Amino acid sequence: MVITDPVYFIALPLLTAFLLPLFGKIYKPLIGIIPGLVFAFLAYISFDLYLNLVPGKPIIIQMAGWAPPWGINLVFSEFSGLIVTLITFLAFLVWVYSYNFKKVGFDNSKKYFTLLMLMVAGSIGVVLTGDIFNMFVFLEITAIYSYGLTAFYKGRDSAEAAFKYLLLGSLSSVFILLAILLLYKQVGTLNMADIAVKAQSIDPKMKSIIAILFFVGLGIEAEMFPMNGWVPDAYSQAPGPVAASFAGMLAKSGIYALIRVFYTVLEVKGVFDLLLIMGLLTIIFAEFSAMRQKHLRRMLAYSSIGQMGLIMVAFSFNTKAGIFAGLFLMFNHAIIKTLLFLSSGFLTYSTKQKKIRDLDGFGKIMPFTSLMFGLGAFAIVGLPPFSGFWGKLNMLVATADSNLYFVIALILLVAVVEIVYYFKVIGRLYFRQQHKDVEVHNPTWNAILAMSILAIVIIGVGIYPDLITDYLTKATNELFDKAGYIHSVLPNLSLN
Repeated sequence: MVITDPVYFIALPLLTAFLLPLFGKIYKPLIGIIPGLVFAFLAYISFDLYLNLVPGKPIIIQMAGWAPPWGINLVFSEFSGLIVTLITFLAFLVWVYSYNFKKVGFDNSKKYFTLLMLMVAGSIGVVLTGDIFNMFVFLEITAIYSYGLTAFYKGRDSAEAAFKYLLLGSLSSVFILLAILLLYKQVGTLNMADIAVKAQSIDPKMKSIIAILFFVGLGIEAEMFPMNGWVPDAYSQAPGPVAASFAGMLAKSGIYALIRVFYTVLEVKGVFDLLLIMGLLTIIFAEFSAMRQKHLRRMLAYSSIGQMGLIMVAFSFNTKAGIFAGLFLMFNHAIIKTLLFLSSGFLTYSTKQKKIRDLDGFGKIMPFTSLMFGLGAFAIVGLPPFSGFWGKLNMLVATADSNLYFVIALILLVAVVEIVYYFKVIGRLYFRQQHKDVEVHNPTWNAILAMSILAIVIIGVGIYPDLITDYLTKATNELFDKAGYIHSVLPNLSLN
């Protein structure tokens, strides 16, 4: 019998995380095996649910039998289901990469897998919940365990990065909680569909205040400028697979929350114009900062911020073309950035100072890892025949449809900047004399498998984009259909 209950996506990793120490007492290798089995199962049921999802008929789960708006509900729809499927797929690949724990620079698999499973559970919860306060709770779960993963190496730099993340994360929590408090006082409900119906009665000034609080709080989670100071330190100091998880999963849940609130819950005049401005500022700040970086992982972190800014700009158009482009960019960012961080993990592990200049000649001494990084670099800048090309192309088409030609010029400018700093790394990998005193750490078989799967997806979608375009179109239609979402969650409510 096919499992059709999305609650498994949250309950299973939470339960497993708390039972993992007990499994370790019974048989120590289970610490590494059990998380993989759980992630594989979640990936399987997410693909199964999503591929069999009937358009316009999302799976609605009422927790404890209480129907919304009084009870908490989970919504697995074309939009949320797409993000959940992406998260579970990447969670499984991160586990595959991390399986031979001691060979990739870690020293405590029990803590690592426990924190990773809790972060994944929180990220999925943010996406699935139909309750605004429950979204806040899952954001907190995600953040708390992300702080722990950032400080996993226990060094001074890692602790400093985690503390900076904690400060900004706490600020995000305060803003979001204040927004929810004011919102509940105005409408008397926490269900997002019910809020969407009643939000029209909120005083415009109060609605603007609530929107600003949400915008700032969720903007921190979505890596928006100037509230993204935690990103470069966290991404560069956390272990390689953790940085990949942050880019592939954590950032996606943050941008999902931001988009869901302003597309579905709150309709505020001018919010998409503000999102456009902040997205453009995020792109400019991040791309030019990335070009100045000397450390590979910090360069990738700023590049990730720039890509998130591009996603914000796409969604700011508030058109179907913009949403489609934004979803394609989200998919590419998740897959390609995960590959870049996973491959960079072994590249920097084989250097002393983890600087770009230390990578001279690595194309010869670490051919597979360098090839994976090069493939990711070509894809993220938008070169064919890789998936990144179609994301950038759809972004340019959506921008042209919105008659924002200055945005097209800016996108093309930062694309050139992106090519410059990525090709600088490629040049050092393949066209410089290799260092003599290098302690090579070649990737393990499981790391090779994880990176190869990501590379196949990038090439496959690049050659045949129709593999995902139908699903992106369905997700676009679902997000754009606010009335349809409300009717699905509250079927007995009349919107007339």
